[in-house]
Amino acid sequence: MEIEKKMIEEGMVPLGNSEFPFECHAGVSCFTLCCRNVNLTLYPYDVIRLKKSLNIDSEEFMRNYTFIQKEHNPFFPSVKLKLLKDDKKSCPFLNEKGCSVYKDRPSACRTYPVEVAVGRENIDSVPKEYFFLTHHSYCLGHGEEKIQTVKQWSRSQKLHDFNLMNRLWAEVDALFASNPWKGEGAGGEKQQIAFMVCYNIDSFRKFIQLHKLIQQFRIEKSTKKRILSDDSELLKFGFEWLKLILTGKSSLMMR
Repeated sequence: MEIEKKMIEEGMVPLGNSEFPFECHAGVSCFTLCCRNVNLTLYPYDVIRLKKSLNIDSEEFMRNYTFIQKEHNPFFPSVKLKLLKDDKKSCPFLNEKGCSVYKDRPSACRTYPVEVAVGRENIDSVPKEYFFLTHHSYCLGHGEEKIQTVKQWSRSQKLHDFNLMNRLWAEVDALFASNPWKGEGAGGEKQQIAFMVCYNIDSFRKFIQLHKLIQQFRIEKSTKKRILSDDSELLKFGFEWLKLILTGKSSLMMR
């Protein structure tokens, strides 16, 4: 395929089904070194998992643990993890035993040393995932004896839900990068609503109830219940709703 040839030409060789050595555990001398002085981007699903783990709402989580930064997307800000102001710039969730939110740790922590890229042959083709091995020089986990494939690694790290939600987010992020705000500009009403949908899921739940948003679409009763009770399902609905109000195209069907 053309896209795979191009990746190889650029020095990006997909892992495919090949094996690689890696294991991270407390016995490795660099353990938790990667939890300090990091530039860590949080995706919408990361925020949902972390705020649940901490038993706080999304607004409190965003206020206490994140900051906003202009990054790769010129028309929508990135959400970054706010580090502690200690001499090592530690992750706020790091304790003496390691990660205190390990079960709900962010995508960037969970996927290392595997990175994923999504490509498609043309605009109408189905996107395909490609996996690559990355290697930070300080990480000694690459020298461990455990050998595994991407599939085995993904299963052990419970990446299924993260990969699914991050694929959906990548589509929305690409939409934001096309500048759908137009004359409204950054920080306008639509962008503020979009930010609420993506990063303040608890406020979005109140928003859809106030405006009776779900009732405006043809949605099965069981799906409505999941949307109202499950943050992940609400986020999926929110992504589709944003596509509708920004482009007029969505899987949602009006009544």
